[in-house]
Amino acid sequence: MASITSWMRLEPRSRDAEMRTTLQARVYDPLWLLARQWQLGEFQGEDNGSPVMARWRAESAQLTRYYAGAIKPNDQVTAPRYDSRLPLETLVERETTNPAVELMTQPQKLRLAVEAGQQFLRILQQQSMSHDYRDTFIRHYAFPILTTDQRAALDSDSLGFYDVMETRVPDGRQLYDAFRSIGAGAIKFPAELQIAHNDEGAVERAIRLWLPWLQTLFSEPDADNPAWLTERLEYAFSVGTRLSDGEQILTAQEYTDGHLDWYAFDRNLEVTLGGAADTAATEITRTIIPAPVSFRGMAAARFWEFEDAQVDFGAVDAGPTDLARMLLVEFAVSYGNDWFVIPIELDVGSLCRTRSLVITDTFGARTLIRPSGEQGMPNPEWRMFQLSHWRTDVVLKPEPNLFFLPPSIIKSLESRPLEEVLFLRDEMANLAWGVERLVESATERPLNRYEAYLQERQQREAKKSPPPMIPPGTLRYQLETEVPDYWIPLIPARIGQELRLRRGAVLTFDGKPEIVPARGRILMSKPGPDLAFYEEEVPREGVRVVRSYQCTRWIDGSTHLWIGRRKGVGRGEGSSGLRFDVIGDEP
Repeated sequence: MASITSWMRLEPRSRDAEMRTTLQARVYDPLWLLARQWQLGEFQGEDNGSPVMARWRAESAQLTRYYAGAIKPNDQVTAPRYDSRLPLETLVERETTNPAVELMTQPQKLRLAVEAGQQFLRILQQQSMSHDYRDTFIRHYAFPILTTDQRAALDSDSLGFYDVMETRVPDGRQLYDAFRSIGAGAIKFPAELQIAHNDEGAVERAIRLWLPWLQTLFSEPDADNPAWLTERLEYAFSVGTRLSDGEQILTAQEYTDGHLDWYAFDRNLEVTLGGAADTAATEITRTIIPAPVSFRGMAAARFWEFEDAQVDFGAVDAGPTDLARMLLVEFAVSYGNDWFVIPIELDVGSLCRTRSLVITDTFGARTLIRPSGEQGMPNPEWRMFQLSHWRTDVVLKPEPNLFFLPPSIIKSLESRPLEEVLFLRDEMANLAWGVERLVESATERPLNRYEAYLQERQQREAKKSPPPMIPPGTLRYQLETEVPDYWIPLIPARIGQELRLRRGAVLTFDGKPEIVPARGRILMSKPGPDLAFYEEEVPREGVRVVRSYQCTRWIDGSTHLWIGRRKGVGRGEGSSGLRFDVIGDEP
């Protein structure tokens, strides 16, 4: 082989005309040389050549299918196409944010509605028109007048914001509902706007510029996100593509931490996503020169190179049973220079299978490297980057020759929590609770439920009439102690053959037959009395679930903003102070 890396020759050179001294090759420290040869494993060396060329062949396929939500065994569904313009975390986590999809009867998303109205007025002002239609749009698309009950339900900050902005800008929610369904034809404006005929084109241009701005401000689905499993407090989804041997399905059934990688997926052999006819596989061939693997502290590759002693493997204290530490030292000093690496570029969001890897050494010999997971290989249990199978009750070995490069983000910017719920156990009350520490207010700001409860309690105490005089020593009977209204009980209930924690509610403490429901979207994701969490989802250490804004930039330069949820470890057990049939002499 005509290559500079194929042949090597050692040629001694002498500064003196006499060759006798040079040919002696004197060694002044033979013990050091012997130790160096032992360190590099030369006493066990073999007459092998060094790799100089690697030819790698594989097939790769981009993801073509995406299915949101849990999938049952033996399901055959036709999943929609995967949108490669979105990061996978964004596609899985995003939820409805646009104020137009919210209930118009509820005072919520006020700040976004105001900012959308302000943006429309800015665009409208930039158009050349004969009249100023600012006040016209403010009057026609005004904010709805809040009822007494709605004003009482708002916190002071949200109510003050509403009172200041209700007459200054149009309601962006009503504007969007009025014009979001426009097509390519001309817009028919309501007669109440009284837009001059010569100005209709300018107003229409402002609306067509404003609609894409609002529609692309947040990344959100058309309806509620089915990937979030309310009963499990986690995300579940499946992706699929097609290789030469058929459809390949990968399922992520417990996604909670905000970052996806290959280890979050399991190969699913029991379902199909309708991608059996997709043409996504492509052949890849790469011819590359292998490069030695290097790491900090590895032994120098040359005999006569003195090391800087920054890493002293001789000082490693390993006991007779400390096998992992001894294996690490053995790898670093004896086999550290036996590993080679070849760079391979793959498309983001692809599933790759290696077909062959042929290594050519300095002697011109070609060697086929088989996957380590194949039967008959010396180390068939090597499982680096291997995908496990979905169901654990069936004994199946991991797939040895599939590598998944998920289309996941590297880093995202996360806002302060909009909503935070602690799920905890209360052993004294023999109940589990969902404690709403923070909820999203009507102006999309975090509202502290504890502070709101204290303020409401002070107002209630101020309106209460003084208690009657009771003689000292008189026992006082109390049916039930007060529980803060932001503590939502999770009552054990048997559903079929399973024990679930059904969402309940506490009664108001003023004696009225009224319940205090949850206010956040985490506990209200599923309306009605059917929300029942699995009991194992609320362990003794508790669970913390938060909602927050996420922002990231994708590989094509686009920016994505969405609201996602995170699940983490809680703060242990808690006490609600709930007691029944309390007798004491203090009021």
